[in-house]
Amino acid sequence: MSRRKPRRPARTGRPRLLSEEVEARLVAASRTGVAVELAAEMAGVSRSSFLAWMARGRAEVEAREEGEQPDPDEEEYAALYEKVRTARATAGARAMMNIRRVADGGIVTKVTTRQFRDSVTGEIVTETVEDRTAPDWRADAWYLERQHRDHYGKDATLAVEITGLGNLPAAADDEDTVDMVALTERLNASLFAVEYPELESGEIVDAEVVE
Repeated sequence: MSRRKPRRPARTGRPRLLSEEVEARLVAASRTGVAVELAAEMAGVSRSSFLAWMARGRAEVEAREEGEQPDPDEEEYAALYEKVRTARATAGARAMMNIRRVADGGIVTKVTTRQFRDSVTGEIVTETVEDRTAPDWRADAWYLERQHRDHYGKDATLAVEITGLGNLPAAADDEDTVDMVALTERLNASLFAVEYPELESGEIVDAEVVE
């Protein structure tokens, strides 16, 4: 079934907003990972125009993936959509690499070089000392909370396996029974006691439009 598209008014002498320069600015801004509003502002166009172009491009790309014939009138929007999507994916991958680096530690923060004379050989020796960051579990927690929400999000149920309870009395009354539910709740609260920055509203819009 062929697509039915609304008729668009014929172009007049007004310059096209989506020029090659504007496209290049939008792609460059998207490559940094900024929100839609900022990308549009950096390119000198309105947010609504940028979103409309992306919507047209996405519709065209999806139609082609479904086997429909390309629409020449939508080619520039499809190209913009593909370029922006790739640029934002690149920005996301770069940001995730940085998060992993913080989690793993070992980032060089300071390099100190000193020279001294070796007491045995009498030669001048150059020594370089690097200060590196320690691994930071909070970066891992941030990653898990956002990329694996079902298992590690704030609303996820924490499954806890307790070992080493062999020395507890074998009594079956309530006072000697470990309250696993309460323990799980306390552990869950402790794990998520750190407040992480919430996503900006623009970032959510971006994900719906671009991805």
